[in-house]
Amino acid sequence: MTTLNPPVDAALISAADKPLARPAAVQGAVSAAAAPLPDAPVAQAPARPAVPVISEAVRRRARHELILKIVAPVLGLIVLLLIWEAISKGGATIPGPLATGKAAVAVLSDPFYQNGPNDQGIGFKVINSLGRVALGFGLAALIGIPAGFLIGRFSFLNRMVGPIISLLRPVSPLAWLPIGLLVFKGAHPAAIWTIFISSIWPMVINTAVGVQRVPSDYMNVAKVLNLSEWKIFTRILFPAVLPYMMTGVRLAIGVAWLVIVAAEMLTGGVGIGFWVWDEWNNLKVENILLAIIIIGVIGLLLEAGLMWLAKRFSYE
Repeated sequence: MTTLNPPVDAALISAADKPLARPAAVQGAVSAAAAPLPDAPVAQAPARPAVPVISEAVRRRARHELILKIVAPVLGLIVLLLIWEAISKGGATIPGPLATGKAAVAVLSDPFYQNGPNDQGIGFKVINSLGRVALGFGLAALIGIPAGFLIGRFSFLNRMVGPIISLLRPVSPLAWLPIGLLVFKGAHPAAIWTIFISSIWPMVINTAVGVQRVPSDYMNVAKVLNLSEWKIFTRILFPAVLPYMMTGVRLAIGVAWLVIVAAEMLTGGVGIGFWVWDEWNNLKVENILLAIIIIGVIGLLLEAGLMWLAKRFSYE
């Protein structure tokens, strides 16, 4: 017996093969669920101020500069004191640093006492010596610096004065002292004369060299503009020559302070130089060493002051 299947409508078969249609609301929900989620905002830490990163090379350079400026000079002084102490302990008659320090306390405790014209404290001695240096050095600068400008500016004057400077400059400063005693008839003006004639040469020579090394282009421009000698001096020569001139001044003040000590040893009077000679006659060697230290410190301060002045008035 044959079982007959009912006939299947072709439209139903084709509809079954198609996917079922979804409602619009469901379709929108599915699309929204399948869409990628936006990136959630990430909480950021508050910005910190930028800290400069100091490299190891900068630290090494800073340590090197510290060693050169502070450690090296202190170490040099310690080595000097050790050598000094070793010499004093080696049977020599030179007092050591401790004995000189005790003498310094005794001398510097009352530096401005006055028991008479020839018995005064170390303060008055230094002031008198500095006064002589100021007079001699000031006269040398007043004459030497303008003379250097003239010698460097005019070649004829340079050829005329050059041999005289070359002849007189190598003469020992103390060789001029008897001439001063003969002419001025006094120890005080003779010492000032010796300082003057000894300290004038560095200022004349360095100033003249500075004028001669001014670039020729500057002078050519001055000729084209028809500048006067005063404007050439103030606008061109002085700014260009100032470093050379200050170098000559520094050398001259060192020579002046060196000469005054030797001159006072020979002429006497109240001064640091004569005090050295007087303490030698009294066999107080510790005071002589103290005087050497004081002379060195004052010379160092004078040179440092001139270096500061040169930097302050530099045209660079």
